[in-house]
Amino acid sequence: DVQLVESGGVSVQAGGTLRLSCEVSGDTSGTYCMGWFRQAPGKEREEVAGIEGDGSTNYVDFARDRFTISRDNAKNTAYLQIINLTPEDTGVYTCVAETWVGYCPDFFTYWGQGTQVTVS
Repeated sequence: DVQLVESGGVSVQAGGTLRLSCEVSGDTSGTYCMGWFRQAPGKEREEVAGIEGDGSTNYVDFARDRFTISRDNAKNTAYLQIINLTPEDTGVYTCVAETWVGYCPDFFTYWGQGTQVTVS
């Protein structure tokens, strides 16, 4: 089985920077597609960014300028850095993972519990 544990969610002031972490535990023998979703208060959950097993990344339009997804395979950890935070970035950020099969399937089997980011 696979577990995802996020960390790094904090309350920060607008203009600041933070980095979220997502550690994969359990079955770490495979390579995983990793990604981040977020859900703002009163809004639907939305995808933010993804990173494939080969390190290639993809972002939704709003995330291209201020968000950076990365991974450290030796630590089984994915990261999401956000710069120039705005109050609109407030929400629960959830890490996701799926087995990489040479490409990332269009679904995620594994979901973390989420970490709260509050920007004021």
